[in-house]
Amino acid sequence: MRVRYSTAALLFPPLLAGLAFTGCKGKTEEAPEPVVSVEAEHPTVGAISEEIAADAVLAPLAQAAIAPRISAPIVKEMVQRGSHVHKGELLLTLEDRDLRGAALDSQGSLTQAQAAYTAATLATIPEDVQKAELDVAQAKANLDVANRTAEERKLLLEQGAISRRDVETAAAAAVQAQAAYETAVKHLANTQKTTQKTNTETAQGQLTSAQGKLENAAAQVSYASLRSPIDGVVTDRPLFPGETAAAGTPVITVMDTTSLLAKLHISQAVAQKLAIGGAAELSIPGEADPLQASISLISPALDPGSTTVEIWLKLPNPGGRYRVGTPVHAVIRGTTIQGAVQLPVGAILPAEDGSTNVLVVGSDGKAHKRAVKVGLRTTGKVQILSGVTPADTVITEGGYGLDDGTKVKVGGKGDDDKGGKDDASSGDGSKG
Repeated sequence: MRVRYSTAALLFPPLLAGLAFTGCKGKTEEAPEPVVSVEAEHPTVGAISEEIAADAVLAPLAQAAIAPRISAPIVKEMVQRGSHVHKGELLLTLEDRDLRGAALDSQGSLTQAQAAYTAATLATIPEDVQKAELDVAQAKANLDVANRTAEERKLLLEQGAISRRDVETAAAAAVQAQAAYETAVKHLANTQKTTQKTNTETAQGQLTSAQGKLENAAAQVSYASLRSPIDGVVTDRPLFPGETAAAGTPVITVMDTTSLLAKLHISQAVAQKLAIGGAAELSIPGEADPLQASISLISPALDPGSTTVEIWLKLPNPGGRYRVGTPVHAVIRGTTIQGAVQLPVGAILPAEDGSTNVLVVGSDGKAHKRAVKVGLRTTGKVQILSGVTPADTVITEGGYGLDDGTKVKVGGKGDDDKGGKDDASSGDGSKG
């Protein structure tokens, strides 16, 4: 069989191949532009509150680490860990026989002092005053007798019945009687003003001293019985009966856990925006949703070490569900702005030059970068001061890394490039 070759094919093989390629290419369509699936939404308008976040540890509403004031062996313990107790309830007793003996001795001393005081005020002192009064009366009577005797002897001397010596003797006796009378009067005055007062005060002092010793002894006895100063639950009881409790060392700890406190330290500028009773949220491990709390204390003074303000958040704890020592994340609601334009945090795209941008879906179906000015930020939302309006469609997820002008399709996650692949498939089907 003879094969015949065309002269043109032999002379121009490259040209023929080129013409064949050109004819095929003319029938092939260009590859479609890829489409990226994103999530988008319109900015919302509503109230937004400043969020102040900090970490803390839950503390009891009140706590009492009960320590004895004396060192003595433990006789009996009435509670265990986890026991609920009330204010004034007896928790533990210490050995106190020696203390009760000392109290009895003091009671006897007080009884003696009371008897001495009674005797002094009702018997001894009145008798001394009465004796002094009698001495004054006797001295006055002696003085009167002496004066009359002296006058009578003067008359007898004038009549020549007695000698002058007898008159002078009577006058001297009258002078002595006068001196004795004055001495008795002074003694009575001293007894009434000074001796009576000092004797009364001495007896009163002895009685007071005895009463003080008895009160001290009674206090020592009371120290052997430890009672709860608050309502709460026993969280620690390290010693057992028979062991010696050392003075000043806690032997029982009681906590009031009906409410718990999260104690934060924040800056003074932020603290000035808060008020007692303000709302807060606490995120606790194991709890799906944040718990509602409130501000119960804003310290009136700065912490000297950190120059921050201590804030207490109060969390109701009925049934003791939450425990002291649990780490929590606190968020306090600060300044609230009404009618604020807001976007999810994921919509905000920071730029290298420090500006803030978002991607807006245009009418052409493409993402367009737009600069915005932001205000308050929360964990989920950002306030938009300018740049977009509620009428715009802003990409909230899937916009990171997209170039300006990228074609997008608003849909669910995982749909990236589906549209592009479909378009490419239809293009392949039109090839000739």
